[in-house]
Amino acid sequence: MSGAFQTLGERFREAREARGLSLSDVSEQIRIRSLYLAAIEEENWSAIGAPVYVRGFLRTYARFLGLDPEEAVGEFGRTLGSPAATGGDFSDEETGRRRRWGSMLVGLAATIAVLLVAFVVYNELTMRRGGVTVVQATPTPSASPAASQTPAAASPAPSVQTPGAGPVAARGGGNSIALVLSAPSWLRVTVDGNVSMEGTFPAGTSKTFHGKSALVRIGNAGGVEIYVDGKDVGKLGKPGDVVEHTFTL
Repeated sequence: MSGAFQTLGERFREAREARGLSLSDVSEQIRIRSLYLAAIEEENWSAIGAPVYVRGFLRTYARFLGLDPEEAVGEFGRTLGSPAATGGDFSDEETGRRRRWGSMLVGLAATIAVLLVAFVVYNELTMRRGGVTVVQATPTPSASPAASQTPAAASPAPSVQTPGAGPVAARGGGNSIALVLSAPSWLRVTVDGNVSMEGTFPAGTSKTFHGKSALVRIGNAGGVEIYVDGKDVGKLGKPGDVVEHTFTL
């Protein structure tokens, strides 16, 4: 079939087969499950989910095969034939609503950033006044029972930490996975079948989970570092890539 009459999915399949790769081969290299790759080649968009995930997977898969990512995304939008899928024109009401939400999110992010900076500065000043120069990640063997009753030791570690907290989060030990955000990203973490974390989080967020297996879905793969059992496994993709991966802990 000539390129002029090929569907979007057929072009992806032909490019993959021309490289002599199976869906499993591609899945291992770009960290996208083979069932989603098959859905792209079959143009079964409902099997992937929301259009934002489809566009992210299309860009990642197209770049890997040497296809034009934006052309693929544009054709996907034309296939669906709706502004919500194409990212194209919206009604004035919808555009205004999106702009208001965008302004609110920007304001919220700015507020969170200011609070984080203030928290870091306050902690640093407090430690200097108290003559403390190093924050211990774990108690030393010689720590006395009385010291363990101090407010600093009794308070639980916050789930959202400031930038630079990655090494601390990575010390989760065995059967653990830690995520450290260097850029804002949407995340959903499912541990042993239960959703433990979901939402959009700012840069500097870090969180450690314990269990037997973890399914991680990331909306900005280039902005999230991952540590499994204390070992740095790096990032699962480039900035803007939508990636889903399962880890055995």
